[in-house]
Amino acid sequence: MGSDVLPCYVACDVSLSMADHIEELNVGLREFRGAVHADASVADRVFCSVVGFGEQPQVVQSLLPMDDLAELPEPAPCAGTNFGPAFTFLRSLIDRDVSILRRHRLQVHRPLVFFLSDGQPTDPVTWPFAFASLTDPAWACCPRVVTFGLGDADPAALDRIGTFRTYLGRDGVRMGTALIASVMHVLSTSRPPADRTLSPRGSARELPWKRTEGENSGAR
Repeated sequence: MGSDVLPCYVACDVSLSMADHIEELNVGLREFRGAVHADASVADRVFCSVVGFGEQPQVVQSLLPMDDLAELPEPAPCAGTNFGPAFTFLRSLIDRDVSILRRHRLQVHRPLVFFLSDGQPTDPVTWPFAFASLTDPAWACCPRVVTFGLGDADPAALDRIGTFRTYLGRDGVRMGTALIASVMHVLSTSRPPADRTLSPRGSARELPWKRTEGENSGAR
């Protein structure tokens, strides 16, 4: 078991317009999980949380090792696709999770956020402020952001959000491939802060991660 951990957050648009893409997303999550497990050099180093968002964000799965990855629920009617609350929610989750990892003296890579959507935000005036807070370089937990557009997603908006990489499904890129390529690139080219070391008694597998009530049960 290595001493470093890469926290990943898959933020998926689950508004009603995504009804035709939910199965594609779930297939992508399964492919991502399978690819991580197929590589022994990363299998124990990648933790993943899944967040669904529409009008408001919600945790589908808390941060867990990749041997247990929830699937997305069917989209429900909602008043819009608000990017801003999702960004604010992600900042809160990342802040909490990284603090827990560091308290267990694990080396924590800069978090990686995968942001997946098929459309334009319905809060065009306010989301840039929330995104600026999420990606504030002065914040110690500032994540890299990878965007993946499905269907008729607005590439201009996704390019503004994808600080690390931007993919479009209509270009023939598979979601699972985009996810694992981004993870492998980070783990092969970056190092976590050197001042964080693994306690002799510590292990990521011993952290108090567990699925909370109301979250989906494991990968299918």
